[in-house]
Amino acid sequence: MTFPSRSGHKDRALGSKSQSHQTHSQTENAVLKAKVRSLTGRFGRILGILSCGWRLLLFRYKRKGDSCLGINPKKQCISWEGAPTEKKNSHKHVERYFTKKNVGLMSIDGVAVSSKTEPPSSEPASFIPVKDSDDVAPSVTTWLNPLGIYDLSTTQWLQGQGPGEQDSKPPDSQPDRENAGLKAKVEEFNRKIRENPQDTQLWMAFVAFQDEVMRKPGLYAIDEGEQEKRKRSLKLILEKKLAILERAIESNQSSVDLKLAKLKLCMEFWEPATLVKEWQKLIFLHPNNTALWQKYLLFCQSQFSTFSVSKIHNLYGKCLSTLSSVKDGSILSHPVLPGTEEAMFALFLQQCHFLRQAGHSEKAISLFQAVIDFTFFQPDSVKDLPTKEQVEFFEPFWDSGEPRAGEKGARGWRAWMHQQERGGWIVVNPDEDDEEPEEDDQEIRDKTLPRWQIWLGAERSRDQRHWRPWRPDKSKKQTEEDCEDPERQVLFDDVGQSLIRLSSQDLRFQLVEAFLQFLGVPSGFVPPASCLYLAMDENNIFDPGLSEEKPLTCSTLSFSGVGRVGRMDRLGCQRWAQGHNREGEEFIRNVFHLVMPLFSGKEKSQLCFSWLRHETAKVIWCLHTKNKKKLKSQGKNCKKLAKNLLKEPENCSSLCLWKQYAHLEWLLGNTEDARQVFDTALSMAGARELKDAELCELSLLYAELEVELLSDLRGAAMSRAVHVLTRLTERSPYGPYTGQVLAVHILKARKAYERTLQDCLDESCVSDPVPTSSVNRLVSLAKCFMLFQYLTTGIDAAVRIYEQVFAKLKGSVSPAGSGLEHSGSPHGLASAMEAVTLMHTSLLRFHVKVSVYPLTPLREALSEALKWYPGNRVLWRSYVQIQSKSHSASKTRRFFDGITRSTKSLEPWLFAIEAEKMRKRLVETVQRR
Repeated sequence: MTFPSRSGHKDRALGSKSQSHQTHSQTENAVLKAKVRSLTGRFGRILGILSCGWRLLLFRYKRKGDSCLGINPKKQCISWEGAPTEKKNSHKHVERYFTKKNVGLMSIDGVAVSSKTEPPSSEPASFIPVKDSDDVAPSVTTWLNPLGIYDLSTTQWLQGQGPGEQDSKPPDSQPDRENAGLKAKVEEFNRKIRENPQDTQLWMAFVAFQDEVMRKPGLYAIDEGEQEKRKRSLKLILEKKLAILERAIESNQSSVDLKLAKLKLCMEFWEPATLVKEWQKLIFLHPNNTALWQKYLLFCQSQFSTFSVSKIHNLYGKCLSTLSSVKDGSILSHPVLPGTEEAMFALFLQQCHFLRQAGHSEKAISLFQAVIDFTFFQPDSVKDLPTKEQVEFFEPFWDSGEPRAGEKGARGWRAWMHQQERGGWIVVNPDEDDEEPEEDDQEIRDKTLPRWQIWLGAERSRDQRHWRPWRPDKSKKQTEEDCEDPERQVLFDDVGQSLIRLSSQDLRFQLVEAFLQFLGVPSGFVPPASCLYLAMDENNIFDPGLSEEKPLTCSTLSFSGVGRVGRMDRLGCQRWAQGHNREGEEFIRNVFHLVMPLFSGKEKSQLCFSWLRHETAKVIWCLHTKNKKKLKSQGKNCKKLAKNLLKEPENCSSLCLWKQYAHLEWLLGNTEDARQVFDTALSMAGARELKDAELCELSLLYAELEVELLSDLRGAAMSRAVHVLTRLTERSPYGPYTGQVLAVHILKARKAYERTLQDCLDESCVSDPVPTSSVNRLVSLAKCFMLFQYLTTGIDAAVRIYEQVFAKLKGSVSPAGSGLEHSGSPHGLASAMEAVTLMHTSLLRFHVKVSVYPLTPLREALSEALKWYPGNRVLWRSYVQIQSKSHSASKTRRFFDGITRSTKSLEPWLFAIEAEKMRKRLVETVQRR
């Protein structure tokens, strides 16, 4: 029996195993085929989906950029297969510089850039080399920094160490240095305020310093996120200022300046009603502060939401009545401050001008009438009473119908009171010669004009006739019900609160001058600075008048001043008539007759001079308008008035009246008569010294009128003008002109002028304050010397005299290079410089007229003078007239732009508009041709 061997058994085992393995492999292959078929179908479906565009359903890898870490971008590059990762450029609208995003970028401070300290190359490089990465030293690899990509701070952090003291400090950049400087200033302010909290000026300076601090808010920003947001925040600045002012007021309870600064600052936060209440509280605490009242009234006038004429008028009355009580001592809690009476007078004038500008000229005239009676014609029985009780006694007089100042038969409050005590009354019989006032309806006769022109003409006509308060005429049996316009009636309630007492004689005379100027009389009164700006009220500020014909004496003929009542013409128009209608002129004459007996001496002579100038102004305007018929009658009346005034004993020796009378004869064409008047006045003056201002002014006008008769400068040295100026320096009595002037006399006169001028300059520059008489003497002497040098030597010699005087006065007035508008110089020396400058420009204008001379010196002189005196209208008229001859307007516009930026005066703006209008008319004229 044979047994199978091991190998056979093994072979059989292997055969069975291979068979089973084969069967298993076939099974796996079948499964794989099935899976492949399944995947193939699924992939086909996916391809179908992709072909339909559903790409979002497929998860894809999005690569951020095309670079790869660890390669050198300058020498190695990788090209990626597939679609590029760059996005398509979207066509967005280009943002402009004024968008919100770009404005925020503009407000960000630039990064400080500092160059590396490398020695500059001796040779100029043709290009700027850029270092390659190979030139940079390779990084050091350590076990903490195996790739060499960590910086020092990261390596120290991995080691558990912190930065050193030297490394922790950032580099000292420019913003850090600025912040350190601001911080030092803030600490200095805090230290000074802590040491001296009662210094109000220091508090105000600290408040103003906040603007500088908030320009760089990085030092005081709350956090980095709010730094740029609050950089330009006006609200934050105001809040900080307000907090500082509140702390300052806590330390200075009685400081009015700090409280005013707080109110001015709170105008940005509070409503007008709240501001008014705070102002009222402040006024209640300080009723004796006139400057506070002034600002309160201006504040109320500027609040258009609560503005009304009646309300402001009542506020003025409350202000003046309160100040009168303080002045009388009725308010015991507050003493009288220095300068209260002068401030009350300024506030009264401001009220009158406000009423005139608001269209209530009747109330303004009534206020002047009431104060004149209340001041000059007070009964002796009420002089010692307080102002409030005097006002109660004044009310019956006001309501009695008695004629007031300016009305026919006016006698005053005192005479009426005495008559009432004696019993009975006086009836004023009307003149039989009085005629009914003619209704001036020329403007509304033409019914074909547009409606607005008819309305404007009617308003002008009414303004010329109805500027005086309406009162019932008892001779015509009129009552208050007969008044067509109730606004023309002025009751006692309208004037009672504004009545003030003026005890100073100077203020009393100024009251009369202000009333005359209000009526249009050139009294020479200068309104206080507290009054409103009145330049636009004078309608003929652009009218050159007779400056073309008489360049030397045009400033003498200028009667510019406050716009008077009864004139509602448009700005820049030429007045067709000077003066008022017949009733208005009678009103002015009655005022002169009433107030002239109240004064004596120089004050009475000044009133007579103002009256004569008022009548002479009508003659000048008749000459300007070439109205020969009216010129003859007006000249006759004016000469009659001059002779009557000179007949009075107090006026016989008044050189100013003689000068005005002689000038009147010259204007009327009576040259020989005028010379006789001049010679008579100079002979009557006698051998006065050269320092007499009135004598110098008389001789100067005589010489200027003679020079204006010359057609050229040939023979000017032997003219009558040189004779007048030469005899002025001699101590002997004046002698008539014989036809020649000796050269020896001219040399002596020049030496006398030089010596006297130097003495006057030394005296004016040493005195502090400078007396008005010294200033007038210096101005008159300098103008006479300039004209003398011009006639005997030439224009260059006259200019040298001007430069000498101007340089001397400029050194005493203000530092070099600063204008008079912002300097604290004495008003006298400033006015002297202005008068000498006017003489300088007048001589240049006359020289250009009579000889061949370039316009450049005149243009330069006017430009330099206007930088010093931007409010002088005579200089502006000359400048605009000269520049109108130029073909290029760019230089003129640049000059106006510079002046308007450096001054607060209104005249530069007005004359800039007028210059553009003149150029427009010139261009239109050329285009028509």
